[in-house]
Amino acid sequence: MTDASPLAGPSDALGAPAADADSAAAKAPADAQSPASLDAAALDGQPVFTGEAPAGKTFWANLNSPFGVGLFLTLGGLVAIALGLAFWNLSTIIIYIVFALFAALGLDPVVRWFGGHHVARPWAIVIVYTAFALVFTGILLLVVPALVGQISQFFGDIPDLVDEFQASDFYGWLNSTFGTEVGTILDQVEAFLTNPANIAAIGGGVLNFAINVGTTISGLIIVLVLSLYFLAGLPAMKVAFNRFAPARSRAKAAAMTEQITDSIGAYLMGMVVLAFCNSVVAFLLHLFLGLPFPALMGVLAFLITLIPLIGSVLYWMTATVLALFTGWLPALIFAVIYLIYMQLEAYVLTPKVMNRAIAVPGALVVIGAMVGGTLLGLLGALVAIPVTASILLIIKQVFIPRQDAKL
Repeated sequence: MTDASPLAGPSDALGAPAADADSAAAKAPADAQSPASLDAAALDGQPVFTGEAPAGKTFWANLNSPFGVGLFLTLGGLVAIALGLAFWNLSTIIIYIVFALFAALGLDPVVRWFGGHHVARPWAIVIVYTAFALVFTGILLLVVPALVGQISQFFGDIPDLVDEFQASDFYGWLNSTFGTEVGTILDQVEAFLTNPANIAAIGGGVLNFAINVGTTISGLIIVLVLSLYFLAGLPAMKVAFNRFAPARSRAKAAAMTEQITDSIGAYLMGMVVLAFCNSVVAFLLHLFLGLPFPALMGVLAFLITLIPLIGSVLYWMTATVLALFTGWLPALIFAVIYLIYMQLEAYVLTPKVMNRAIAVPGALVVIGAMVGGTLLGLLGALVAIPVTASILLIIKQVFIPRQDAKL
């Protein structure tokens, strides 16, 4: 039988250098290998060092330029802080713009009503603003002199009002229930209110009061001028806004925009009408019941009842407490009559006035009013409900259909 070992010897001798060469090449540094060897290693399925982190590592381990990414993130954070500071510094101007836009949306239904009666839009705007200026001037001429006189009379008649309150049966009940501390507290309140220094401190000083009055007047002028421009260019603004939507969705976006603007305008006009009705009722009640300061309380009723949902209740409580200084019987009559009017407003006037506004659930009304009032005060509480209604409309007509289409 032939022995195979002599045949295997030359083969092993020839194969040994090749094996040594492969091991040497494997031990050589990666950067010393030629591109041809890298391609051969890739074809053989061997791992190739490319200078990048393995794919299984975390995001931060995969960063090939950590300095550049850190610099980019830092610059992004600084830009965000700068934008936040700019927004904070421009908050007053932003409030003016929002107020003017909502005023334009509130006056737009009136302008469109004139347009439906064959009046050109420019002339309709002139008529609306002229009527508004006349009404506002008349209110100022009628209310401001009486308002200033009644405020002065209020601070001058504080001692007499306190004496009348102390002679009333309600004060006797308080004194018998809570003791002599009631008289002490009343004397301290009277001393505080009759001290001119305290009155100046309440108003922030004469100079600050004058600055605040000037700022308010300039703000009203800015809002009036901006609302005029917004009202004149509202159709063009709607067209430009709708062009941001894709062409296939532009008709739907235009319909939603019209619906939102119509509902906001109807809501704001309705709020003004209801606040005016509250003001008239409060003025007449104070006048016929002989309660003090009817003009002042009428203006206060208009301002407070602009607050959604709780404005009427706040004014009812405030006016009833102030009426107690005159006597418990006028205060009781006022509280009962105004409470009846509140029910009439809630179930008769509000549905008729707000018939075109979007219905919003009661819980969202409360949440929206609180959030808006916290962020922007009276303006935020006023615009919170139409903004909430607009968000609900977008959710119902855009988001929910898209979710329903997903199977």
